[in-house]
Amino acid sequence: MKRINILTTSFLALILLANLQGCAEIKPSDIFNKVNEKQGTGAAGTPTSLEISQGIKEALQIGVSAGADRLSVKDGFFGNLAVKILMPPEAQKVEKTLRGIGLNTLCDNVIVSLNRAAEDAATEAKPIFIAAIKQMTLADATNILLGNNDAATTYFKRVTTTQLMQKFSPIVTNSLNKVNATKYYSDLTTQYNRLPLVKPINTNLTEYVTQKAIDGLFIEVAKEELKIRGNLNARSTTLLQKVFGYADKKKG
Repeated sequence: MKRINILTTSFLALILLANLQGCAEIKPSDIFNKVNEKQGTGAAGTPTSLEISQGIKEALQIGVSAGADRLSVKDGFFGNLAVKILMPPEAQKVEKTLRGIGLNTLCDNVIVSLNRAAEDAATEAKPIFIAAIKQMTLADATNILLGNNDAATTYFKRVTTTQLMQKFSPIVTNSLNKVNATKYYSDLTTQYNRLPLVKPINTNLTEYVTQKAIDGLFIEVAKEELKIRGNLNARSTTLLQKVFGYADKKKG
C-alpha cells in the first residue's frame, strides 16, 4: 500500500512539474489580454460609455495642458505667428502712419506689450479647461469622440468662454499696466490724434487683448485635438488607442 502511495505521489509531482514548466512561458500580460479579448475590453474591443468618457477626458487634459503651457511662457503669443496679437484693426492705419514718420519703436513696443499681457493671462487658462473636462457628461464625451474634428474645441468654446473672459479681463488689465502697454498705446494714439484731419481712435485695450488671448487658446486647443485624432503616436495609452481606434472605425 505504501509503495502504491509513493508511486502515486511521484506521478502527481511529475505532472505538477510539467505544468509549471509549461506555465513559465505565460506572462501576466498574456492572461490579461486573453481576458480582455473575451470581455471585449482590450485595445481592439468596443469601448464602453465609461471608457469613452475616460479616454476623451484623458486626451483632452493632455491636449489643453500642452496648448495652455505653450502660450503662457515668454513669446508664447509673440513668437507664434498663428496667435500673435497685432494692432487692433482700427489702429493698423495708425501704425502705418506712425511707422511712416519714423516711430517704429513706439509701434513695436505696443505690439510686444499686448502679447506679453496675453501670455500672462494664459497662465490661468489650464484650471478652467480642466474643470470643464471634469464636468463633461458621458453624452458630451461620446459626441466629441464621434463628432467633427473640432468637436472638442467647440465644446470648450461653449462652456468656457464666459468664464475665460471673466478670469482674463482683470489679469489682462494688470498685465497691460505692468508691461506699459496702456502707456505705449496712449502715446501712440496721442501722436496719431495730433495729426491734421485724422479721425481720433479710442480702443478698449483690455477687451481687445482678452478676446485675442482666448482666440489664441482655442487655436492651440484645436491643434492638439487634430493631433490626437490624426496622429497614432499621440495615442500614448491603451485606453486612448482603444477609444480613438473605435472612432476611426465608426467614421470610416
